[in-house]
Amino acid sequence: MKTGIFARGTRRELGGRGLLREYIETPDYIAESERPGRLFARVRPDPVYLVLFLILLCVGTVMSFSASSAYAERQYGDSFHFFKEHMLHMAVGAVAMAAMLFITRPTMRYMSVAMYGAVIVLLLLVLAMGVVGGGAQRWINVLGLFNFQPSEAAKTAIILLLSLYMSRWEREINSKGLNKKSLIHGFLVPGAIIGVILVLVGLEKHFSGVIIIGIIGAAMMFFGGTNILWFLSVVPFAGALGVIIMNTDYARKRIESWQNRGADALGSDWQSTQGLYAIGTGGLFGVGLGQSRLKYGYVSQPQNDFVFTIVCEELGFFGAAAVMLLFLAITARGFVLAARASDKFCSLVIFGLSFKLALQVMLNIGVVSGVLPNTGISLPYFSTGGTATIMQMFEAGIVLGLSQFCTQKRA
Repeated sequence: MKTGIFARGTRRELGGRGLLREYIETPDYIAESERPGRLFARVRPDPVYLVLFLILLCVGTVMSFSASSAYAERQYGDSFHFFKEHMLHMAVGAVAMAAMLFITRPTMRYMSVAMYGAVIVLLLLVLAMGVVGGGAQRWINVLGLFNFQPSEAAKTAIILLLSLYMSRWEREINSKGLNKKSLIHGFLVPGAIIGVILVLVGLEKHFSGVIIIGIIGAAMMFFGGTNILWFLSVVPFAGALGVIIMNTDYARKRIESWQNRGADALGSDWQSTQGLYAIGTGGLFGVGLGQSRLKYGYVSQPQNDFVFTIVCEELGFFGAAAVMLLFLAITARGFVLAARASDKFCSLVIFGLSFKLALQVMLNIGVVSGVLPNTGISLPYFSTGGTATIMQMFEAGIVLGLSQFCTQKRA
């Protein structure tokens, strides 16, 4: 008889603990490295994804220092200030990444439930006693070393728990027609998993986070097999929510500034305007690595969301295009691994994390190039944001760890 997330045993015989194990425990296609009782597996990550990740990480680290050095020197008298912070975050991320490289799929399934619960608790703590920064209360201080932003971890938690749930109920979700089972398991429960996080992040007034989490959640449901007609049924509600968000003071000011670019070039449009100047200054070949002029007090905080403008200025069109091609390549490789995954859980997790990476890259580049309003979205592996850096390395570890089970398509 099959065991694990695809098991169809008699639930009356299982009890509460047994039912949880039916959701999570080892599937019938168990690998030798995942024998019952093992928490960790042997590491055989996909070499292509690993090489692309290491190249992006190295290039991103170099550009992060180059973009931040002038601002750090002016603000703190130490050109390495942000670089040292970035290296601390990378060290924490490397530990998390290493753990994910060795973890087994059954352990990761348990972790999916635990992480979602932990994120809920942390988001509640943020609302009660969070650290305020830039006029927003979105962080929790970790031992006085750095601030952790639970809404960043929430994106990953949603991907993991939706992957677990939708792989467990794959047969019901993919059943033909609009029936009760597909409604409950393909729409209502996944919608509730996403909705709880959306409400808590929305209470932080983190509207860009709400939009990103909503898009990621919808993509996961679609890829997981949710009937498109269930999506159409909530279009009016989604539209109404979008109107509400767009009419908040914060969002309205951002949109008006974007629509009237250049009208207040010395005020609210300063960062966006200077970012566009930096992109244009780079030309085809750039002014040279470390030779940016607009990072000297012109592009505001160039080490964060607008780091790509400094990439464009220093490396030029061809250098920026090469960076975008690297992101495209690692995303495409992630989708290939998802298609080759030996089980639905692995497939959904890798797809979700690859989609999240691609979404954040597109939104960041869209913002700094003036195509989208300024929304405060970092560029993966390049921006110096602490929580984002840690979570991106954690997610890369998950993909690399699961990639060893992506050698052939699922039957």
